Amino acid sequence: MTLRVTPVITESTRNLGKSTLYLFLTIAAIKASHSLYSCIRSLTMSSSASSTSNNTADASTLRRNRILSSKLYFDVPLSKVPLIYSTAYDISFLGMEKLHPFDSSKWGRICRFLIVDGVLDKNSIIEPLEASKDDLLVVHTESYLSSLKSSANVAMIIEVPPVALLPNCLVQQKVLYPFRKQVCIAGGTVLAAKLAKERGWAINVGGGFHHCCSERGGGFCAYADISLCIHYAFNRLDISKVMIIDLDAHQGNGHERDFSNDRRVHILDMYNPEIYPFDHEARRYIDQKVEVVSGTTTDEYLVKLDEALAVAGKMFDPELVVFNAGTDILDGDPLGRLKISPDGITSRDEKVFRFAREKNASLVMLTSGSVFKFMLSL
Repeated sequence: MTLRVTPVITESTRNLGKSTLYLFLTIAAIKASHSLYSCIRSLTMSSSASSTSNNTADASTLRRNRILSSKLYFDVPLSKVPLIYSTAYDISFLGMEKLHPFDSSKWGRICRFLIVDGVLDKNSIIEPLEASKDDLLVVHTESYLSSLKSSANVAMIIEVPPVALLPNCLVQQKVLYPFRKQVCIAGGTVLAAKLAKERGWAINVGGGFHHCCSERGGGFCAYADISLCIHYAFNRLDISKVMIIDLDAHQGNGHERDFSNDRRVHILDMYNPEIYPFDHEARRYIDQKVEVVSGTTTDEYLVKLDEALAVAGKMFDPELVVFNAGTDILDGDPLGRLKISPDGITSRDEKVFRFAREKNASLVMLTSGSVFKFMLSL
């Protein structure tokens, strides 16, 4: 007897087959979608990375072209001393400048004192040119420069509220023009680097606006002159390593933000953490952070400075030193809150000049905040 097995196809069997087929197709679709997504994502990331790289390269090329085409660098005769100043530095606008503790007319008094005292010949001073918009765009964004067309924004930056009520044309002439004169390559901070490379040292009787970065100003700082100076030095002076020694009482948060990821720049910042600007993010970008609290005396300060310079010398070999020599560390300064004597400030300056000389580095000195005292030579 022969047995024949005949498959019996029921409705439930058909449904099971359909379910299995649907499951298989679903899994296949998911795998295909995943592969397609991965492919698209890879292409997108590659395109994005390429685009970012191209944008970075384009921005770098544009910056370099602006620097190379600038007319603000010029040759200075040897009859001139490497000291830069213009009567346009002094800021005066209807007496409103007196509403801020910062002495916005100190620069003129400094030069007059040196001339009267016989230290300086008026005809030997180098006068700068005004920085153009293209010069400023080397560091600053278009949107930031546009924001300065608002008197209210300028008032916030220089911390003098009534300025917000003035027509912007007046603000441009009486406030921002002096800042641009101090910033510019020929005579402000940027030309100082060129002169320092040629002569060994140079002083801008002004500048040191270390609270301003590419995208914002503040603390009486409208333009980032230190950042401009360094970028010009990289592109025009064949300099590859720069050390910023910021000894103003306040943290130099502007240049710290601008050079946060640039290993060509070493930042030593010695500041009072108990006063403006309280920029904790920017503090993360300081290579050597030396905090000196309110009430720090001359001896304490100079010991810390000696230690910091010794460490800096081992960590970095600068070709250019940018010395932000704010004297708001002086005992009695209402903003700095430190207790450094006039002789202590002179000693501080000598130590920095000596450091630069021992490292065979050119030195740019900026006056930055408060009253001013400096050594013309050691």
